[in-house]
Amino acid sequence: MADIEQLAAIDPKKLSKDEFVTLLSSFTEAAQDGVQLDLSTMPPQDFARIISRASKEQIEAVMAVPALRGPILDEVFRRMEVHFRTERAGSTRAVVHFRLTNGEDFDRYQVHIDDGACAITKDGQDEPRATVTLPPLEFLKLATGNASAPVLFMTGKLKVKGDLGFAAGFMSLFDIPKA
Repeated sequence: MADIEQLAAIDPKKLSKDEFVTLLSSFTEAAQDGVQLDLSTMPPQDFARIISRASKEQIEAVMAVPALRGPILDEVFRRMEVHFRTERAGSTRAVVHFRLTNGEDFDRYQVHIDDGACAITKDGQDEPRATVTLPPLEFLKLATGNASAPVLFMTGKLKVKGDLGFAAGFMSLFDIPKA
Protein backbone atom coordinates (compact mmCIF):
# COMPACT_ATOMS: atom_id res chain seq x y z
CA MET A 1 0.00 0.00 0.00
CA ALA A 2 1.30 3.41 -0.97
CA ASP A 3 1.82 5.90 1.81
CA ILE A 4 3.40 9.29 2.20
CA GLU A 5 6.52 7.90 3.93
CA GLN A 6 7.21 5.71 0.90
CA LEU A 7 6.88 8.73 -1.37
CA ALA A 8 9.18 10.80 0.86
CA ALA A 9 11.81 8.04 0.76
CA ILE A 10 12.02 8.03 -3.05
CA ASP A 11 15.14 9.48 -4.64
CA PRO A 12 14.03 11.07 -7.93
CA LYS A 13 17.60 10.92 -9.26
CA LYS A 14 17.18 7.14 -9.54
CA LEU A 15 14.07 7.45 -11.72
CA SER A 16 13.48 8.44 -15.32
CA LYS A 17 11.09 11.27 -16.12
CA ASP A 18 8.35 8.79 -17.03
CA GLU A 19 8.97 6.65 -13.92
CA PHE A 20 8.70 9.79 -11.77
CA VAL A 21 5.36 10.76 -13.33
CA THR A 22 4.08 7.18 -13.03
CA LEU A 23 5.10 7.05 -9.38
CA LEU A 24 3.32 10.29 -8.49
CA SER A 25 0.32 9.28 -10.59
CA SER A 26 0.02 6.00 -8.69
CA PHE A 27 -0.02 7.91 -5.40
CA THR A 28 -2.70 10.27 -6.76
CA GLU A 29 -4.79 7.34 -8.03
CA ALA A 30 -4.45 5.61 -4.66
CA ALA A 31 -5.75 8.75 -2.95
CA GLN A 32 -8.70 8.90 -5.34
CA ASP A 33 -9.47 5.25 -4.53
CA GLY A 34 -9.79 6.13 -0.86
CA VAL A 35 -6.32 5.12 0.29
CA GLN A 36 -5.11 7.51 2.94
CA LEU A 37 -2.63 9.64 1.05
CA ASP A 38 -2.44 13.18 2.24
CA LEU A 39 0.36 15.41 0.95
CA SER A 40 -0.23 17.63 3.97
CA THR A 41 1.27 14.90 6.17
CA MET A 42 4.59 14.99 4.30
CA PRO A 43 7.12 17.08 6.22
CA PRO A 44 8.10 20.20 4.24
CA GLN A 45 11.78 19.20 4.33
CA ASP A 46 10.95 15.90 2.60
CA PHE A 47 9.01 17.69 -0.13
CA ALA A 48 11.87 20.18 -0.54
CA ARG A 49 14.32 17.24 -0.84
CA ILE A 50 12.20 15.59 -3.55
CA ILE A 51 12.10 18.86 -5.51
CA SER A 52 15.85 19.41 -5.06
CA ARG A 53 16.66 15.89 -6.30
CA ALA A 54 14.18 15.83 -9.20
CA SER A 55 15.38 16.96 -12.61
CA LYS A 56 13.84 19.84 -14.50
CA GLU A 57 12.35 17.33 -16.93
CA GLN A 58 10.81 15.26 -14.13
CA ILE A 59 9.13 18.25 -12.48
CA GLU A 60 7.92 19.65 -15.81
CA ALA A 61 6.48 16.24 -16.72
CA VAL A 62 4.60 16.07 -13.41
CA MET A 63 3.33 19.64 -13.81
CA ALA A 64 2.08 18.77 -17.31
CA VAL A 65 -0.43 16.32 -15.76
CA PRO A 66 -3.42 18.33 -14.44
CA ALA A 67 -4.38 15.59 -11.93
CA LEU A 68 -0.92 16.00 -10.35
CA ARG A 69 -0.29 19.72 -10.85
CA GLY A 70 -3.49 20.84 -9.12
CA PRO A 71 -3.11 18.91 -5.85
CA ILE A 72 0.61 19.67 -5.60
CA LEU A 73 0.20 23.41 -6.19
CA ASP A 74 -2.84 23.55 -3.91
CA GLU A 75 -0.84 21.94 -1.11
CA VAL A 76 2.19 24.21 -1.56
CA PHE A 77 -0.03 27.30 -1.42
CA ARG A 78 -1.95 25.91 1.57
CA ARG A 79 1.35 25.53 3.38
CA MET A 80 2.14 29.18 2.77
CA GLU A 81 -0.57 29.98 5.32
CA VAL A 82 1.12 27.61 7.80
CA HIS A 83 4.64 28.93 7.18
CA PHE A 84 3.64 32.59 7.31
CA ARG A 85 5.79 34.60 9.74
CA THR A 86 3.35 36.90 11.47
CA GLU A 87 6.12 38.73 13.33
CA ARG A 88 7.75 39.74 10.04
CA ALA A 89 4.53 40.93 8.46
CA GLY A 90 3.79 43.51 11.14
CA SER A 91 1.05 45.79 9.83
CA THR A 92 1.54 44.75 6.19
CA ARG A 93 -1.63 44.74 4.15
CA ALA A 94 -1.25 43.39 0.66
CA VAL A 95 -2.62 41.10 -2.01
CA VAL A 96 -0.25 39.20 -4.26
CA HIS A 97 -1.44 37.27 -7.27
CA PHE A 98 0.55 34.29 -8.52
CA ARG A 99 0.07 33.25 -12.13
CA LEU A 100 1.75 29.94 -12.84
CA THR A 101 2.08 29.42 -16.56
CA ASN A 102 0.23 26.42 -17.91
CA GLY A 103 0.56 26.43 -21.67
CA GLU A 104 -1.82 29.10 -22.92
CA ASP A 105 -3.52 29.37 -19.52
CA PHE A 106 -2.48 30.03 -15.91
CA ASP A 107 -3.04 28.46 -12.52
CA ARG A 108 -4.02 31.44 -10.38
CA TYR A 109 -3.60 31.88 -6.64
CA GLN A 110 -4.14 34.91 -4.46
CA VAL A 111 -2.20 35.56 -1.26
CA HIS A 112 -3.95 38.03 1.04
CA ILE A 113 -1.94 39.42 3.95
CA ASP A 114 -3.78 41.49 6.51
CA ASP A 115 -3.71 42.00 10.26
CA GLY A 116 -0.84 39.54 10.77
CA ALA A 117 -2.58 36.73 8.90
CA CYS A 118 -2.15 35.09 5.51
CA ALA A 119 -5.03 33.64 3.51
CA ILE A 120 -4.77 31.85 0.17
CA THR A 121 -7.53 31.59 -2.40
CA LYS A 122 -7.60 30.17 -5.86
CA ASP A 123 -8.53 32.61 -8.62
CA GLY A 124 -8.87 35.55 -6.21
CA GLN A 125 -10.21 38.79 -7.61
CA ASP A 126 -8.91 41.38 -5.12
CA GLU A 127 -6.76 44.19 -6.51
CA PRO A 128 -3.13 43.01 -6.22
CA ARG A 129 -0.20 45.05 -4.96
CA ALA A 130 1.94 42.79 -7.14
CA THR A 131 1.36 40.00 -9.66
CA VAL A 132 4.07 37.36 -9.94
CA THR A 133 4.19 35.21 -13.07
CA LEU A 134 6.45 32.19 -13.41
CA PRO A 135 6.43 28.55 -14.55
CA PRO A 136 5.32 25.91 -12.00
CA LEU A 137 8.82 24.38 -12.04
CA GLU A 138 10.39 27.64 -10.92
CA PHE A 139 7.63 28.25 -8.36
CA LEU A 140 8.18 24.82 -6.76
CA LYS A 141 11.91 25.46 -6.61
CA LEU A 142 11.34 28.90 -5.08
CA ALA A 143 8.80 27.61 -2.53
CA THR A 144 11.15 24.84 -1.40
CA GLY A 145 14.28 26.94 -1.08
CA ASN A 146 15.85 25.46 -4.21
CA ALA A 147 15.85 28.72 -6.19
CA SER A 148 16.39 32.41 -5.55
CA ALA A 149 13.75 34.99 -6.50
CA PRO A 150 16.36 37.58 -7.58
CA VAL A 151 18.10 35.03 -9.84
CA LEU A 152 14.78 33.92 -11.33
CA PHE A 153 13.88 37.57 -11.92
CA MET A 154 17.24 38.42 -13.49
CA THR A 155 17.04 35.41 -15.82
CA GLY A 156 13.50 36.34 -16.93
CA LYS A 157 11.87 33.25 -15.41
CA LEU A 158 9.98 35.31 -12.82
CA LYS A 159 8.08 38.42 -13.87
CA VAL A 160 6.54 41.01 -11.55
CA LYS A 161 3.83 43.50 -12.37
CA GLY A 162 3.13 46.15 -9.75
CA ASP A 163 5.17 46.92 -6.64
CA LEU A 164 8.56 45.40 -7.44
CA GLY A 165 10.08 46.47 -4.11
CA PHE A 166 7.35 44.72 -2.12
CA ALA A 167 7.53 41.62 -4.32
CA ALA A 168 11.31 41.46 -3.79
CA GLY A 169 10.86 41.00 -0.05
CA PHE A 170 7.64 38.98 -0.16
CA MET A 171 9.19 35.53 0.32
CA SER A 172 10.90 36.72 3.51
CA LEU A 173 7.44 36.69 5.10
CA PHE A 174 7.52 32.87 5.05
CA ASP A 175 9.64 30.11 6.56
CA ILE A 176 10.96 28.38 3.46
CA PRO A 177 11.67 24.68 4.10
CA LYS A 178 15.14 23.42 3.27
CA ALA A 179 15.94 19.98 1.95
